[in-house]
Amino acid sequence: MKTVFQKIIDGELPAEKVFENERVLAIKDIAPHTPVHLLIIPKKHIASISEVTEEDIPLLGECLLIASQLAKQFHIEDGFRVLTNNGTDAGQTVFHLHFHLLGGRPLQHLV
Repeated sequence: MKTVFQKIIDGELPAEKVFENERVLAIKDIAPHTPVHLLIIPKKHIASISEVTEEDIPLLGECLLIASQLAKQFHIEDGFRVLTNNGTDAGQTVFHLHFHLLGGRPLQHLV
């Protein structure tokens, strides 16, 4: 069964895209936690960070580069967070690897 992100990637569901190339899609989160809350999604299906392989290293690096570029585009480069959840105990609800880019207000320290 396709995840909601795979349906968005395949054009079956709408989303507000802010970036797209052959390997990565970035969209605005529909339930933002911060003024800027974007989701950076590899188009290759990887269920979670636990399933990443050495083959995926360039793709993950590209996702982080895109996060940096989007932070500049959305004027949050002086303070932002990149986050991914791994597994239900961490709050992962969509089992297609994705990164949250959060910013636009001061963020609390987590640790």
